[in-house]
Amino acid sequence: MVERIEDLNLPNTSVTRLIKEAIPADVKVSSECRVALARATSVFVLYLTSAATTVSHQSNHKSLTADHVLKGLEEIEFESFIQPLKGELENFRKMIKSKKDKKAAKTDTDTTVEGAVVDLENLENMQES
Repeated sequence: MVERIEDLNLPNTSVTRLIKEAIPADVKVSSECRVALARATSVFVLYLTSAATTVSHQSNHKSLTADHVLKGLEEIEFESFIQPLKGELENFRKMIKSKKDKKAAKTDTDTTVEGAVVDLENLENMQES
């Protein structure tokens, strides 16, 4: 699996970005603090994953789902995270659906050369019928 425990840490750039978004611009964060937060974040993710996996196994499922993670949060007594996470999950699902709808609409009105060839073939087939 993992050769070193450090391999489980989140990328430093991601942690730094999250820290900058969470604190005022005039606050400085030492590199030692960033390392500590990265490790703490990794431990939390592993702990939550373990709890979600337990919930999944209790339900006789082999794949983790968002519902397993939400129940895992409840199991590790982080209930205050559940409602905000549900809101973010709903926003994510809407964004994905919107992208799929746009992609479907784009393929319906395909203006590329390949799309024109397909349209001509469809037109020929319709005329033959």
